[in-house]
Amino acid sequence: MAEALALVALFAALAAAIVRLEKAPEALVALGGAGVLIAVGVLGWGDARDEARDLAPTLVVLAALLVLGDGCERAGLFDALAVRMAGSAGGSGARLLALVFAAAAGVTAVLGLDATVVLLTPAAFAAAAKARLPSRPHVYACTHLANSASLLLPVSNLTNLLAFRASGLSFAHFAALMALPWAVAIAVEWIAFRRVFEDDLAAHGREPRDAPPPLPRAPLIVLAFTLAGFVASGPLGLEAAWPAAAGALAMVGFEGTSLRAIDLPLLGFVLGLGLIVRAVAEHGLGSAVDDLLPSGASLGALLGAAALAAVLANLLNNVPALLVMLPAAAAAGPAIVLAVLIGVNCGPNLTYTGSLATLLWRRVLREREAEPPLGEFLRLGAITVPPILVLATVALWLVT
Repeated sequence: MAEALALVALFAALAAAIVRLEKAPEALVALGGAGVLIAVGVLGWGDARDEARDLAPTLVVLAALLVLGDGCERAGLFDALAVRMAGSAGGSGARLLALVFAAAAGVTAVLGLDATVVLLTPAAFAAAAKARLPSRPHVYACTHLANSASLLLPVSNLTNLLAFRASGLSFAHFAALMALPWAVAIAVEWIAFRRVFEDDLAAHGREPRDAPPPLPRAPLIVLAFTLAGFVASGPLGLEAAWPAAAGALAMVGFEGTSLRAIDLPLLGFVLGLGLIVRAVAEHGLGSAVDDLLPSGASLGALLGAAALAAVLANLLNNVPALLVMLPAAAAAGPAIVLAVLIGVNCGPNLTYTGSLATLLWRRVLREREAEPPLGEFLRLGAITVPPILVLATVALWLVT
């Protein structure tokens, strides 16, 4: 009965995040579900308090990233990127795709995958329109790289923030280990996109005559110092939340953005989801994952961990899948944690429900009446996800 209640709470929270009804916001459903589980004793109060304390630094970093992304948008960084990409493409679809790939990889790594989906996707639309080129390859690149290019830094994805704490690695060591898998994932995406969208990329547009505006310096300086703070936090023994908070406050001071950019419902949803998954893990699913998750740092173990993580991400969504797997993965060592991360980050490109960022991207396209056919989305995922999971995990094995 306890396991059934926990699973009902989990699927109710995920359904609320997918459907997004005004009368049942996902934060309310997740926190309410967690409250019910605590009230009936499925989740002990002490366990709930411990989980909330463990999640607190992650929530601070997530809030700071929202402020940093808002400051970059207010400063006109993404508008300037759209004009520059259109101008630099010179009417070439392949060149514009390369520029969108570079921008998506950079934005995802530094500001997180939500910034790529929400802020860069409209910029890619605008760049394609200015260059009079088909937009399909470029907007697809935004969602695929939001997931698969989020492997590099602990701040690139909420899943990374969670795995980072469990791995016991420093910020710089995490980035060093994930650099090769990140590059491999992007390379596989590039090869697949060039073949799948060959006809669209063969089209010739025009080179806009508008002079590109200069990139705003203040937000770039704040981002550079924030990243430096993240790198220094490990040797100094500081939580990543400290440089994140400092960067967010600096962005507020320089760009006039507001702390209201912090999405409190999103933070509430993550907290509620974490508590629910803690209850799910303690009443059956955690034990099942423990039995299935390989141990050790052999190539077979890493491939098995990545595959299991990808399957769970598409069944449960990537955040709860990671939360369920983390205790066993952390006990197995940092290599397994990072292999699981490859699975929960890259695997969700297979289905719409694997990642909340993908659902958000779909909503962005729907608002522009450009939602892609489901079959096309699934085919692109089937072509890219399996080789990325295998090759990125092999790359991880080579560097660990």
